[in-house]
Amino acid sequence: MGTNTTEDLLRLNQRLLVSIAEGDWATYQELCDPTLTAFEPEALGQRVEGLEFHHFYFLLGGRAGKHQSTMCNPHVRLIGDVAVVTYIRLNQSVSATGDPVSSGSQETRIWQKKEGRWWHVHFHRTALPQPGSD
Repeated sequence: MGTNTTEDLLRLNQRLLVSIAEGDWATYQELCDPTLTAFEPEALGQRVEGLEFHHFYFLLGGRAGKHQSTMCNPHVRLIGDVAVVTYIRLNQSVSATGDPVSSGSQETRIWQKKEGRWWHVHFHRTALPQPGSD
């Protein structure tokens, strides 16, 4: 498990982020274990399990217009058949008035290799304060 595995995991993680931004439920399901667990701002401090909670947001569709998600300073830690991927996620988009908008979050995503492939099994996401908010 060397550089190729690390690069593969970063590619998978970026593919996951793109599927979220584009509202691509088929790709999200392909990458995520059906028992996915998560702590995220939308869950209001609760641990959610399974894909149904996330499916609600996909039903709303992807983001309209231009958008981009960037993993800043990603780090991959391999622990046997488990990988911990940590990074700051920066989201860039354009508002309804045409102004650029940035938001960010601290993310930890856990991947597990089962049956010869990597599955996204858990994540923890914490929103970063918006620029100009006190």
